[in-house]
Amino acid sequence: MAVTLKASQEGLDLVDKARRRKGWRATASTWCDTAGTSVATLKRFRLGKAIQQDAFIGICQAVGVNWEEIIDDTPAPPTQTWIDFFGYDDVWVGRENLVAQLQEKIEGSCRALILLGITGIGKTALAECLAVELKDDWLQGNWHNFLQENFDDEAQSSDFGSVAARWLEKWGEPITPDDRKDNQRLLYRLVRHLRENRRLVLMDSLEKILQGNEEEGWSDFTDDWWVKFFQSLFSAESCQSRIIITSQDLPKQIEEAGNRYPNFWYCQLLIGLEKEERLQLFDKTGLEVDTDSPNRTYLERIGSIYEGHPLALRVIAGEIGSRPFYGNVVAYWNKYRNEIEEVEKAIEEAETQGITASADDEWKLDRYTRHLRRKVRSRLETTFNRLEKDVKSAYLLLCEGSVYRCAVPEEFWLSHLEDWDCDEDEQLVALEALRDRYLVEEVVEKDQLKLRQHNLIRSVSLERLKQLDDEDE
Repeated sequence: MAVTLKASQEGLDLVDKARRRKGWRATASTWCDTAGTSVATLKRFRLGKAIQQDAFIGICQAVGVNWEEIIDDTPAPPTQTWIDFFGYDDVWVGRENLVAQLQEKIEGSCRALILLGITGIGKTALAECLAVELKDDWLQGNWHNFLQENFDDEAQSSDFGSVAARWLEKWGEPITPDDRKDNQRLLYRLVRHLRENRRLVLMDSLEKILQGNEEEGWSDFTDDWWVKFFQSLFSAESCQSRIIITSQDLPKQIEEAGNRYPNFWYCQLLIGLEKEERLQLFDKTGLEVDTDSPNRTYLERIGSIYEGHPLALRVIAGEIGSRPFYGNVVAYWNKYRNEIEEVEKAIEEAETQGITASADDEWKLDRYTRHLRRKVRSRLETTFNRLEKDVKSAYLLLCEGSVYRCAVPEEFWLSHLEDWDCDEDEQLVALEALRDRYLVEEVVEKDQLKLRQHNLIRSVSLERLKQLDDEDE
């Protein structure tokens, strides 16, 4: 593990005086360049937070201060910080009202909370944030009452029997070889444990254990014992535990099981960050967002085009804060402005000139830099590949629907499947599959329900549509 250091308050005062003597601003790019670090790291240093030793030394040496005299060697107080969260960290911003509302539901009668949305929208981070908020009261200050099951981890078995045995063992209940062969016994013991003990379970990436077909829907469990588990959980007379689920797909069988018990489950669709929340995110990553800063307008435009998508904005903020930009937002904008402005222009033409469709748009919001390709595009590609494999007609509809720059009536979308020899029933099934996966957004404009794609989704859909056209030639 890399060595990390943090500065004492006295040390920070010394560094600040030395910085002022050089005439540097608190987050001057010259300081970052000389120290060989990023604006975000420099900001963490100035807040007294731990950073890697090399960066710590570089920051001090850049202003001519002995780094060994700056270190805060005060022993850290004992804390329970052993939980390694996947998404929640100190860059978390916004959603305060939503967190409060969902916390109230969990502390009330809601036994299963489902967080839905497209990949990278912040479902896992929100679930983990809720766990933090619930720690003191609901978890009684003990992280041992919290359990996180990540179905993205292919190294672990995800069938009900294996997971149930794993959970019970983590909670100290012995499991015999005979127990492992008897799912009914495991179901009884797991539900009993959840009823009698206060646990908070996070089931992450539930879509990984879902499957489907045209007759029964596209969001069913691969293992029917999971259905029996949720039926038993909802029908139990009482239950002390709570489960938070994140999924890109709506798990229809949980919805069906919960319809008889509306107070015991709740489904929340997650959308992007609001305007002020986007700026808060940029600020927390170390970028200047003051009202009089030249950065603010460009960051607002980036945040708007990405519709507040947290993962994409964090990747972009990380790129701006590191080499070669070191926090220079204007330089980043000048390099990549064409990709942003092309999307802005298309949206403006749709709104002002009525040019609502174009298959020739070259949107690259998911891939115009290496980091976006690696961290954002790759996750979107996984979603598209899974859709193509599981529901080909829905995949075709999503690609064909990318020609629309703005929201249009449902029939506009469905008409494209006629060229793929899909009858009316097949068209509706395909659209329902997209709704279940939240790959299409429904909006009401002028008292009419319309469909649209998130800008990031459209960037991938347009490219996939061109691939389909090439295959036809």
